[in-house]
Amino acid sequence: MLHPRAAHAVVATDDAVYALAGTGEHGAPVLAVERFDAERWSVDAELPGPGVNAPAAVVLDGRVHLIGGFDTTTNIPRDQVDIYDPRTRTWTSGTPLPAPRGGHAAVVLAGRIHVLGGGNSQSTLADHDVYEPATGTWSARAPLPRAEGSPAAVVHAGKLFVIGGRSGPEDFGAVDVFDPATNAWTAGPTIEPRGTAGAVVHCGAIHLLGGESQARKQVLGHVLRLDPAAGWQPVAPLPTARNFARAVVFRGAVHVVGGSLAPQTSHAPAGSAVVERLACRE
Repeated sequence: MLHPRAAHAVVATDDAVYALAGTGEHGAPVLAVERFDAERWSVDAELPGPGVNAPAAVVLDGRVHLIGGFDTTTNIPRDQVDIYDPRTRTWTSGTPLPAPRGGHAAVVLAGRIHVLGGGNSQSTLADHDVYEPATGTWSARAPLPRAEGSPAAVVHAGKLFVIGGRSGPEDFGAVDVFDPATNAWTAGPTIEPRGTAGAVVHCGAIHLLGGESQARKQVLGHVLRLDPAAGWQPVAPLPTARNFARAVVFRGAVHVVGGSLAPQTSHAPAGSAVVERLACRE
C-alpha cells in the first residue's frame, strides 16, 4: 500500500480492494482511502472527519459502509456509519448504530449487515445488531455467547461464523455459529485463543489468518482451514505474521492487507504496508 496501516478496515468490490481508516507507521490516523485494482494502489478519496481506528466495513449494494470505530487514536467509540460510493467517490451518512462501539466485526448475510461484539469506553460487548436496508433501521438479534472485541467473522453456507476475539488481557478460542433461521448460536470447532485475526471463505472453506496472542505477546502468522470432518487444519503460514490481519477475497485470491508487525496494547498501533496474496491451489 501507499500508506501503512493497522486497526483499519478492508473490503473488496468486483473491481477493486479498498483500505480505509486505521493508524499508520507512527501511530497517527490515516485519512487516505486507498484502492487496489489488481495492479497498483492509488488514493481514491479521504475519510470524512479526523480519523478513526478499529472500525468495521462491508460492501452492500456496491457501496462501502464504514461502521463505528474509535475516534482518532482514542478509546472513545463512535456510532457513525459513513457510506462511500466508489462510482462517484463521495461520502454520505448512514443510519447510526444503536450504540457507539469499536473493535467489532461486520458481515453481510442475506442482504443485511450484521455487527458483532466490540467494545465501548467502559466494557466489551456481546451486542449483535442487524441493519435492514429496506427500512433503514437497526434491530437486535441474539447476542454473542460472550462479550468480545476483535473477533473475526465470515459468512459460509448461509450461516455466520464468529471466531476468536478478546476481552481485556484474555483471548478466546471459541467459534460461534449463528443460524438466521432460528436466531440462535451453536458452538463450532475451537481454535487456539487469539484476537484480531482475519477470516475469509477461500477454495470453498473458511480460512483464518494471522492475529495476536496476548498471553504469549506474539503476533501470529498461522493460516488455518476449517475441514468439516477434521476441524481446523494448518496450511502454509503467512510470509509476514501480523495482527489486525484484514483479509478479503479479490479475483479468486485472498489478499491480506496491512496490519501491525508487533504486539499491540494501544489504540494507535503502528501499521505496515504489507500486502500478501494467497491463490487457490485446489
